[in-house]
Amino acid sequence: MDDLFPLEFIIAETPRSIQAKPKSVQRWKALVSAAAQSRIAEAVELPWLDERPLAMSVYYFPPAPMDGDIDNIIKPIMDALVRVVYLDDRAVERVVAQKFEPGLDWSFQQPSPSYS
Repeated sequence: MDDLFPLEFIIAETPRSIQAKPKSVQRWKALVSAAAQSRIAEAVELPWLDERPLAMSVYYFPPAPMDGDIDNIIKPIMDALVRVVYLDDRAVERVVAQKFEPGLDWSFQQPSPSYS
């Protein structure tokens, strides 16, 4: 499991808000789930789920200034990872979310080796 966490993956799509149309949210959740499953398959042969406390970080890079609130994209992402990364999203004890809108000057310090 040490090879699995932190579990990092990139989705080059616009997240769906919890307030979006149900079909749109379902498609988004399926995409997140598939991306996580693919990354897990790369990292370990037979992962298992347990109830250890987890933290989640979500970084959003919108192509234009974001409409809506950043907090509304978190719940569909968390729901998509149930039974993929954790048994229940109650295992997530901390969520960090940040958007990086275009035109703002920013840089990452010490990115993980997977995505540097």
